Amino acid sequence: MPPDGFGPDSVLETPYQSLGARGIRTLSSKLLLSLFPPNTPFFRYQIDDQALQKLTNRPDMRGEVETALSAREKAVLAEMESALFRPVAFVALQHLIVSGNVLLYIPTSGRARAFRLDQYVVKRDASGNLLEIVVEEQVARAALPKETREAITKDAPGASGPGAEEKDLKLYTRIHLEGEMWAVYQEISGIRVPGSDGSYKPEDMPWLPLRLSVQPGEDYGRPYVEEYLGDLDSLEGLCEAIVEGSAAAARVIFVVSPNGTVQLRMFAKARTGDTIAGDVNDVGVVQTNRQVDLSIARQQAADIAQSLAFAFMLNTAIQRSGERVTAEEIRYMASELDDALGGVYTLLGAEFQLPVVRLFERRMEKNRKVGQLPGDLVQPQIVTGLQAIGRGYDQQNLKLFVADILQVLGPELAMKYLKPTEFLKRSAASYGIDTGGLIATEGETAGDQQQQLLQSLIEKLGPEGIRQLGGMIQTQMQQSQPQQAQ
Repeated sequence: MPPDGFGPDSVLETPYQSLGARGIRTLSSKLLLSLFPPNTPFFRYQIDDQALQKLTNRPDMRGEVETALSAREKAVLAEMESALFRPVAFVALQHLIVSGNVLLYIPTSGRARAFRLDQYVVKRDASGNLLEIVVEEQVARAALPKETREAITKDAPGASGPGAEEKDLKLYTRIHLEGEMWAVYQEISGIRVPGSDGSYKPEDMPWLPLRLSVQPGEDYGRPYVEEYLGDLDSLEGLCEAIVEGSAAAARVIFVVSPNGTVQLRMFAKARTGDTIAGDVNDVGVVQTNRQVDLSIARQQAADIAQSLAFAFMLNTAIQRSGERVTAEEIRYMASELDDALGGVYTLLGAEFQLPVVRLFERRMEKNRKVGQLPGDLVQPQIVTGLQAIGRGYDQQNLKLFVADILQVLGPELAMKYLKPTEFLKRSAASYGIDTGGLIATEGETAGDQQQQLLQSLIEKLGPEGIRQLGGMIQTQMQQSQPQQAQ
């Protein structure tokens, strides 16, 4: 977000370090991949089993319904990709990290848009519920409808005259709550734009004023960088001192004694390898001798940079310095850093992910790409962000539980009480993996085990043992074949 008063002729200051920019880009990318992972639905449709049973009276109907809902999930994701929502979401996350606020607009057709904090104002009640939004945009006069241009030229003061056609106009959009509906209209130069009046239902509200951190009684959110502003400012000051001090130390200036035997003109013209007359003690080099001060500044800057790297989830903060760093240690530290974003995921899941899903659903329903779902039967549920962290805890607890059982009872006794197929299903659920056609059923595994047992008996007994056992083994093998076919 540019500073106040920034214009076409303004110049932004260049900082002495890039750690802040690299951290913001890394953190926003991590949030984008966590909230909206590519090629993976970030939400699931939750079915009310009791309502489904009353509606269909068929217990086996759930599989067919889930298959249809899975296809609808993919259709919603395809609609989001066609609207180029992911680049807009990435920019929105960057603004949330830096300024704490951003306004998203998801129309019923076309691309989604993002507005900076200096382009809109909001008003909320004491509970944080939205009451009013006013958006400011710059529009070219030629892009307006003919009726609107004529109304502005006729009624707006200063809208006509030499050079007026080349000036951009400020378009204001006001969205305010009237009863249970959202009313909207637009103005240019104090003139209401013809045909701009409209209204939205609460669930169809396309304007999403997002916040990163909520404080009670405030209309706007707080940014992520505000919590680390002290470290960022300190690192900027230290880097400036180090860069300027290093530049001063790198200067090479010779001083020649005015009363010495070395001629200044000959010394200045001398090249490498030349020989001139004079005393070497008449020539000196100006040195700063501030290496100790610069080393202290470098150490302090390195400590602050390490702290900021942890805060902005940089990879350099995950892996400690050392020759032997195990992969499990890196995964554990990465999980700790991901857990630190739990509070961020909570608000973004409620104010960002879920409204986006519902808006794109309404968009597709209005364009008749999908049918309308019964709200009392199916509801979208977010499965990424904070919910993904919860599944990670389930997976960790499941592994610890199985490890304790194996350690206390031993492998042979533990396998009598643990079901491997159920463990695989629950582990796959914690990873969010669909196990359809991936994990063998208990009948298939039982048939395979029996077949392996019979094969080992044949190898151990040999032909003579088979003849002694008669046709018992052959009968068991014939009985195991139908089980494998099933």
